[in-house]
Amino acid sequence: MKHIKRTATAIALTASALLVSACSSGTKAHTTENVADGKPIVNKENWPEKTPTNGLTKDLTLPLESYMASYEDQVTVEQAAKELQQSCMKDYGIDLTLPQAGANPPPSDNDANIERRYGITDRAEAEKYGYGLPPALQEHTEQTMRDLSGVEIEVLTGHTKPELPQAPEGLKTGSAVTGPGQTKPARAEYNGKKLRTGGCIGWSKDQLGVQEADPTIVAQFAGDSLVQSMKDEKVVQVIAAWSSCMDGKGHTGLADPYKAMDQGVTNDEKPSQESIGLAVDDIDCKKQTDLVKIWSGVETAIQDKQIADNKSQLTGIKEQHGKEVAAARKQMAAFPQ
Repeated sequence: MKHIKRTATAIALTASALLVSACSSGTKAHTTENVADGKPIVNKENWPEKTPTNGLTKDLTLPLESYMASYEDQVTVEQAAKELQQSCMKDYGIDLTLPQAGANPPPSDNDANIERRYGITDRAEAEKYGYGLPPALQEHTEQTMRDLSGVEIEVLTGHTKPELPQAPEGLKTGSAVTGPGQTKPARAEYNGKKLRTGGCIGWSKDQLGVQEADPTIVAQFAGDSLVQSMKDEKVVQVIAAWSSCMDGKGHTGLADPYKAMDQGVTNDEKPSQESIGLAVDDIDCKKQTDLVKIWSGVETAIQDKQIADNKSQLTGIKEQHGKEVAAARKQMAAFPQ
């Protein structure tokens, strides 16, 4: 997740970010390299559902989700760009195979992270994995790619290979030097052919009409709506009721579902019985207090107002997404699979 700031969007994305980081760093994730073990590089069966099909968030969506790019659409645009980049490189006599998009899906379809937006919500999963993710989402497919020469990087990116800044005089050899790598504009041509502006990457974006607009703006609105909802009296009361329910089950001092998640995530390869017990009680208390329905209802009203107040901007974002996906699909149809 992008580090925007520890307020609006950060809180909105905390639930899934916490889970993803815990499972990827604390848990020993299984790594599959290409198709050596017979598994496909991209397995769509592991892609998140566009709308939850299980748990307390079954069939639940929030208004802002209609302005968010789905995972499938993101993969479509990314893969189309990669195919264009490979084709572009071949025009310069360079054979290059880029990693396929969609190999390592996230737990949620979009930035709303609805399945864990109000904490965990799927009891069947909680009984097996506690606060962790299913094994399929803990695996990581590592796609190898050959090292690129300096000129290949220039053709691909439109600039030279980044060079680390030189150490200041007097600094010991081997001392760490921080700062971004320095690049220079690429050469004018290669193999008798003029280089594209921005390299093959820049050209691929131009072909698909991809705009470098702020990709987090809808997520920021969603973060704001979550923060606002937590101040609403209905949400304050239902969280208090949930906390009281958890206290009655022996889980004291939990101010909100995020605290339970923070406590329940462990660094163990397998969830402990304590973590599973906490997760199951967490969901049972959500169901008993109707937390998800009440909280999402309050947030829906807030997002409806956000959309009304920012209709033109949000409509523009949605239309731009649509144009990019349509161009990507058209481009993908031109490539043999």
